[in-house]
Amino acid sequence: MTTSGDSRDKQGAPAMTTQERRLVQSEIGALKKMLAQLPESSVIDRMSLEARKRSLEKELASQRQAGAEEVPPGYKRTEVGVVPEDWEIRWLDDIASIRNQKILPSNVDPDTLCVELEHIGQNNGRLLEGSTARNSTSSKYRFFAGDVLFGRLRSYLRKYWHASRDGICTTEIWPLVVNAGRIDSKFLYAIIQSDRFIEAASISYGTHMPRADWTVMKNFEVCLPPLPEQRAIAAALSDADRLIVALNALIAKKRAIKQAAMQQLLTGKKRLPGFEGEWVKTDLRSLCASITDGTHYTPKYVDVGIPFYSVETLTQNEFTNTKHISPEEHEELIKRCKPERGDILLTRIGSLGETKLIDWDVNASIYVSLALLKVKADVCSEYLYAYTKSRQFVSDVGSRALLNASPKKINMEDIGDIPISAPPSREEQHTIGTLLLDMDAEITAIECRREKAQQIKQGMMQQLLTGKVRLVESGCKGAQPYAE
Repeated sequence: MTTSGDSRDKQGAPAMTTQERRLVQSEIGALKKMLAQLPESSVIDRMSLEARKRSLEKELASQRQAGAEEVPPGYKRTEVGVVPEDWEIRWLDDIASIRNQKILPSNVDPDTLCVELEHIGQNNGRLLEGSTARNSTSSKYRFFAGDVLFGRLRSYLRKYWHASRDGICTTEIWPLVVNAGRIDSKFLYAIIQSDRFIEAASISYGTHMPRADWTVMKNFEVCLPPLPEQRAIAAALSDADRLIVALNALIAKKRAIKQAAMQQLLTGKKRLPGFEGEWVKTDLRSLCASITDGTHYTPKYVDVGIPFYSVETLTQNEFTNTKHISPEEHEELIKRCKPERGDILLTRIGSLGETKLIDWDVNASIYVSLALLKVKADVCSEYLYAYTKSRQFVSDVGSRALLNASPKKINMEDIGDIPISAPPSREEQHTIGTLLLDMDAEITAIECRREKAQQIKQGMMQQLLTGKVRLVESGCKGAQPYAE
């Protein structure tokens, strides 16, 4: 439990934060595993690991003793922190187990659902797709509706699914079955999504293909409220999940609408009211006053200075936290290549064809991995930017990439040869570009709502799964109303 800034343990060291304590607990778990696997002959290594483990355990004990007076009424101090008095602390294998029923796909109905790791979404609990038993030959685990599936391979990818139907799955997934008398499966599903569970599962074996280890995870300590409160917590988190799922569906719908609009408006198949005339088929070079790339040498980076953009800046869409160069070096670089409002940045090395319209007052320099498109005055930047997002443009960039180049690359001359279709008047270009940018803005706004909903859910998990906030539910001793 986080203590005040003035709190001190017996040795005068500052009290641990909750996150720090969890990291120490994770390290102790890893040390226990290493000791169990260490040969008896490795005496010196064993003594060193045991000394480190005892030191960490002593530190945790000291912290618990130092913070004993902080336990509020109705709560108790446990190995995993302060929890409500009517909650239990149980090891994972007391309340759940792996449904260890291995079976060959040939021994089940050929149409049986078969789930591989790639079928489960990352950090969203969604089954993106599925195969069938007829398409698989290797040994699988059986699972049934209500089981909780957790991806043990690279568990930091957060792949989990609360099974809604029976099936089989790769042995890289644990199908967890609950002890129904102690834990609700929906509550276990919430537990495996928590940061604390993922951190513990990440204490794994295997370097290139790290896998969670049940011999470690079976001793994972679970904060277990009474069943009625478990169900109330799971229901609240399910409501949050439903909002996120609805926003995902809305985003997908808006993107599909935009894609359809691009296919119609950027090809001239559909004309907006009031416009006519033959479309122009030209190339990128003809629409730009200049096409240049950034500096060909690596500049000297400084802590504070002028932003310096590279291919990673675009692919991560991060134009705030960038590398920096000195003002003096910047002044030299912009003599040849000066980004300005209305220009378009295009990735040309490593990642090909990603673009960004500079719609802000910019003061930055760029690296050779980026091309800078300065659009002619009689061409609308918004239209050209919208066209660079079309499937045709991306395909045309890819077809001009250098064969066998590593990393991928497109030459500057070839960028200028990329074909472009455009309406004859700048006014029509502007109308189309603005319409598509408005669609982008709407999608971005919904994505922000989704991100906020995800953050709210994470906050709810941190509060509800530790008992810091109690839900009103009959049979839940000491329950309090939840306040957002």
